[in-house]
Amino acid sequence: MTDHVLVEADGGSRGNPGPAGYGAVVKDAATGEVLAERKAYVGIATNNVAEYGGLIAGLAAAAELGASTVDVRMDSKLVVEQMSGRWKVKHPSMQPLNAEAKELAARFSRVRYEWIPRAENSHADGLANEAMDAGKQAEAPKKTVKQDRVSPVGWTGATGTPTKLLLVRHGQTAMSVEKRYSGRGDVPLTEHGKQQAAAAAKRLGAMEGLVVDGEVAPIIASPLIRTQQTAQAIADALGGRVETHPGLIETDFGEWEGLTFKEAMDRDPEFQTSWLSDTSIAAPGGESFDGVHRRVRKARDELIAKYGGRTLVLVSHVTPIKALLRMGLDAGPSLLFRLHLDLASLSIVEFYPDGNASVRLVNDISHLS
Repeated sequence: MTDHVLVEADGGSRGNPGPAGYGAVVKDAATGEVLAERKAYVGIATNNVAEYGGLIAGLAAAAELGASTVDVRMDSKLVVEQMSGRWKVKHPSMQPLNAEAKELAARFSRVRYEWIPRAENSHADGLANEAMDAGKQAEAPKKTVKQDRVSPVGWTGATGTPTKLLLVRHGQTAMSVEKRYSGRGDVPLTEHGKQQAAAAAKRLGAMEGLVVDGEVAPIIASPLIRTQQTAQAIADALGGRVETHPGLIETDFGEWEGLTFKEAMDRDPEFQTSWLSDTSIAAPGGESFDGVHRRVRKARDELIAKYGGRTLVLVSHVTPIKALLRMGLDAGPSLLFRLHLDLASLSIVEFYPDGNASVRLVNDISHLS
């Protein structure tokens, strides 16, 4: 673990707005050793959106390294002044990005922001340009996917083609029947769970935009058996294949894995009460909800960088799906405890390249009736 790190971040747009990407590098503050690099293509966006993307990626990487104090160095005067609290965030597309960056920054004991000349930010600038180059190559040529007839763009001011995520929770397992903590435990679907997966697959198979000119939308699942089985049912219905992304895996509940809520409460009453009121606290030997949120945000960014502007089917678990809906709603962590997601439910969220988002559907189980 490195206690004190430097984060150098940058973003760029070839057109402003135009094809955009960001880069971030995390260095040991004492030695200058490079500890992590991050870069991603963000689609059509402005310089400012891309610069915030670099900052968020750099802060997330610093958190993953276990840093407690961070010095951020950027050549964006706007981002530095807004994050320092000296300038107001007036543009609607910047407000959710600023809030997300501040939420990350709050995890550290101290974060200091410093403006530097572009020449001193060449490492992050180079990563941003690499991301833009890679994104340009990936996008040409690209099929146009038919969008829904009704779009929220006129109401939100969002610009660009969104990445639409169809979020499917896995079907029933023996653990879910008994309402036990089921995180990393690798349990298969029950027979009823397989029927639920088949119903969800039939629902998606009838949706527009998932097969375009013979090309099936990417189907990406958590690596656990219950999500793989659910995703395979969907792939069979669409004629596609299942990819795996570890960032979509469920929360690690540690020593509570396999216990009911009551059993965990009887075992650790004070600790579980604290856990339920503070998302930064991890279950014994497990993972905090804040940690899951950071992990899922990174997975989302990676998938958008790879498939930006397309429709994706993500088959996952309760907490990761809630995290993605929380990002779409720009909501606080209390949403985790106030939102219910049924087994084999469908939710939909769209993320726009300018930083806007739109939640289109939550916990739809009409296909199960």
